[in-house]
Parts: sequence; structure tokens; C-alpha cells
Amino acid sequence: MASKTATLMEVARLAGVSTATVNRVLKGQGYISETAREKVMAAVAATHYQPNVVARGLRTQRSYTIGLMLTAITVNPFFVGVAHAVEIAAIKAGYRVMIFNHGESADTERRGVESFIAQRVDAVLFCTALDASSIAMLERAGIPAIEIERSLTDAPCVRVDNYVGARAAVDHLVGLGHRSIAFVGGDPALYARDARRQKSVEDDRLSAYRDGIRAHGIKERPDLVRLGVYYSVESGGSGEEGRLHTEALMALSEPPTAIFATCDILAAGVLQALYAAGRRVPDDVSVVGFDDTLATHLAPGLTTVAQPVEALGREAFHSAVAAIEGGESPTEIVLSASLVIRQSTGKATR
Repeated sequence: MASKTATLMEVARLAGVSTATVNRVLKGQGYISETAREKVMAAVAATHYQPNVVARGLRTQRSYTIGLMLTAITVNPFFVGVAHAVEIAAIKAGYRVMIFNHGESADTERRGVESFIAQRVDAVLFCTALDASSIAMLERAGIPAIEIERSLTDAPCVRVDNYVGARAAVDHLVGLGHRSIAFVGGDPALYARDARRQKSVEDDRLSAYRDGIRAHGIKERPDLVRLGVYYSVESGGSGEEGRLHTEALMALSEPPTAIFATCDILAAGVLQALYAAGRRVPDDVSVVGFDDTLATHLAPGLTTVAQPVEALGREAFHSAVAAIEGGESPTEIVLSASLVIRQSTGKATR
């Protein structure tokens, strides 16, 4: 069978299941037992089966292509993880993915959306949308839009509970005896709030820090709160912002014993600045990041709040397919974040 183009029926026959079951496995839809799934995937591999996207598109009036609009895939590994997860889910379901980066330019985003429409994509995923008019353009064209991480509009959204993740980071540091904890993160004044919640990722993380400090009876020190951008797209996503914030914190008469940086890229800059200043991590200063993207590549291994990047991409794709097929899907999916403890945090020594 490997010598010619295999059919869905041949895959089903070899796996000993129905063609409907093969379809559900390939699309990642509905309940399938693990045994049946393994049989189908083994049959697909043995027959070298490839879905006929062109013929299927002619039958259904679809292109079986998903557009994925990213901020900048080469700048932040978070976007790489989301894109990879979307591609894996799409391939399993017989879809292709067209990727476009807006680079924080609303004009580039608009041109990307125009390209998606011209290519007749079935849906567009945004991670993250920059201008609501881009989503409105898709709506006028009858193309569903799904937002990831942030929800600029009322379109379906898949996001993470940033508050719980950030609070876990603060509780961890306090549990280690730290009473002087600095916050290095995004400024809520610089980032758009979610349309439904009227809160942003930055609001959630900063609120969790402040609530955590107060809950443990620690008086907040305004000089330990450093806000700004996470990184510059133009600079290629370096840790420069984190480095500058840390230099300012270490210059204080009472510098912090711990720093919570709400992005692994910021945390990388924090570690660089501490190393340059001769401060040992975690002996002198403990450091916590957010994302779990660069964490395992840093020295020491970074304690960080892990975002479920794979689940973000996968759930967003499934929401897109549900929208394409006119099925029921939640308007908002909220995933959990979790603290991963590594070697960058330790007991407070002062």
C-alpha cells in the first residue's frame, strides 16, 4: 500500500476501525480510546497516508488553512512554542498553517490580515492582536478569529490565569524567608486591557504581587517596583530592560533579597546584572521568572512560572475548528499556570 497514494478506507481497514474513527483521530475531535488512536496512527504511518486537502476543500468550500498572526517569532520563545503547538494540532487535523509576524506594527498586521483573506484561510489565530480593526476586517470577511494570551476584542480567547501564577511566585519567595521582594514587569499603563475583563496580563501579575506582599504582612516598598516594557522588538528581545532595572535596584540603600521578573527575558537580564555586580544567585539574591521558555538555558536554572504554551496553541486551534464548523465552543478558555522551582531561589540570608 505504501507504493501508491493511500485512501482513508485503506487506513481504516488496516487499523480495523471505521473511516469515521480515522477522521476523528486525524482531526483530534471527539472521544477516541487510546488503543484505537494508536492503531490509526500506526496505519497512517504504514500507508504514508496524506489527506487530500485540495479535493476536500472543493467539497467543503474550505482551504484547510489557518492563519497565525504572531508578534515576533524570533524575539520571544513564547511565540515559538505557541506556533509549534498550533502546527502540531493542525497537521493532525489535516490543516496547514500560514504564519505572519506583525512586529508591533498595526500597519503590518493589517497587511498580514489582508494576505490571509486573499489566501482564503478558514480562520485566524492572533498571538497577540495589536489593532481591533484587524479582527473587524476578518469578521466582515466571514472569517473567525481566535485570540491567544490577550483578548483585544470579544472574539473567542484562550488565555492563562496570570494572577494565580504570579501569586505562587510571591508565596514561594516569602516561604523562603524573603521580606524584601522586588517586582520587575510590564507597566499596565503601556498594555491594552482585555475587552471582557477590563484587566490586562500586567494588571493580573502586579495585583498578585501586591496582594501577596500584603497577605504576608509585608509593607510594600514603591522603590522595589520597577515597571516598563518586557523587551524591545527592534533589539531582538535582549534582556536589556531587566538588566537596567536590576542595576537600579542594587543601587538602593536597601536592595532586595529577591527579584520577581515577570518574563524569562527580563529574568535573563536580571541574572546578567547580578553576575556583573558580583552578586551570587541564590545566595545573595533569589530570582523568579515567568513563562518557562528560557529558564532551563540559564545559569543557575531559573525558578519560573510556567505558562502552558502547548495547551494555548492546541486549544486555540480547536476553538478555530469549532468556529469554522459552526459548533459550540467557549468564548473564553482560561488555563492554569504553575510554579517550577529550580536553582535560582533559596533561603533569605538577611
